Amino acid sequence: MTQVAITGTGVFTPSEVITNDELVAAFNAFADLENTRNAAAIAAGEQKPIPHSSADFITSASGIEQRHVLNKSGVLDPTRMFPRLPERADDAPSQMAEMAVAAATEALAMAGVAPEDIDAVICAASNHERAYPAIAIEVQTLLGAGGFAFDMNVACSSATFGIQAAADMIRSGSIRRALVVNPEICSAHLEWRDRDCHFIFGDVCTAVILEPEDLAEGPRFTIDSTRCATRFSNNIRNKDGFLRRTRDAMEDRRDMQFMQNGRKVFKEVLPMVSAHIAGHMADEGVGADDLSRLWLHQANKSMNDFIGKKVLGRVPSPEEQPNILQDYANTSSAGSIIAFAKHSADLVDGDRGLICSFGAGYSVGSVLVTRRV
Repeated sequence: MTQVAITGTGVFTPSEVITNDELVAAFNAFADLENTRNAAAIAAGEQKPIPHSSADFITSASGIEQRHVLNKSGVLDPTRMFPRLPERADDAPSQMAEMAVAAATEALAMAGVAPEDIDAVICAASNHERAYPAIAIEVQTLLGAGGFAFDMNVACSSATFGIQAAADMIRSGSIRRALVVNPEICSAHLEWRDRDCHFIFGDVCTAVILEPEDLAEGPRFTIDSTRCATRFSNNIRNKDGFLRRTRDAMEDRRDMQFMQNGRKVFKEVLPMVSAHIAGHMADEGVGADDLSRLWLHQANKSMNDFIGKKVLGRVPSPEEQPNILQDYANTSSAGSIIAFAKHSADLVDGDRGLICSFGAGYSVGSVLVTRRV
């Protein structure tokens, strides 16, 4: 069977940054406006006032210190509280495709692969800015890639599911090289006016190149094994979609944006992910001491600390389990790939690691890799 390798990675990072202090100032101004507007109802006990947020609350709850976004002025406007991303002409590159091309160009250069040598493009993300035509086909055309392209969505696990799909196609011989891109515009589906989640997400795009190891021109990570699993849950959800216009109630409903039952997610997802990784490693004969690096989904530092301790049987060092969410926040499917791209070059030949993403669905995907130079 063909040995597949990851030979290139790329990360597109938006230039605009929102710090916790900036975000809190905007949210608290919004809360004051709303509390003033609803003062009578609040005084009558008919409505609860919106409490203020704080930077300390955000850091202690998540480990997040800042986030990159495509547009910060709209998010920080207390009368708006969502990004300003003007609609583009049909013949102009879409926002997601533009991000994907930037990340893909970096990954292609690292791999030493020309766009025309790509046989499949997979755009794997938690939300797509349109139903069709596929963002992946647009990326394929803008890059000048060959073969075919398609979109897929497994929420925060989209990147690892995309890697498994691409690796399977290469193993089967149906393609030689694949590009998996993860353009995540999380700022557009986050409810910035909700104190419980207004700090969670940021924007980014990641990309990876996969090809047979014998085609690799430089250092690479061989994909030793992949595993994906899903179990249905409504505890992380977004009900927006094309059926929205068919409903009688067309108002801006809260459940049309990101929603989660945080306590249930924490309680249910962590055991699922820990057991998934442990089972994957056991079936492949990989022990905790065999792993040099864990690149986990970047949703919450406490979640990652819990999973890392379960997997390794001890508290991982920062080098063993690098976090990037303090700088990027949760970037959905892209988080584990950012960590992998930015904290993997130091590994030496033979070092092993595991990429894992998890989230809505519930879904979890893991990829066992070995460094080769």
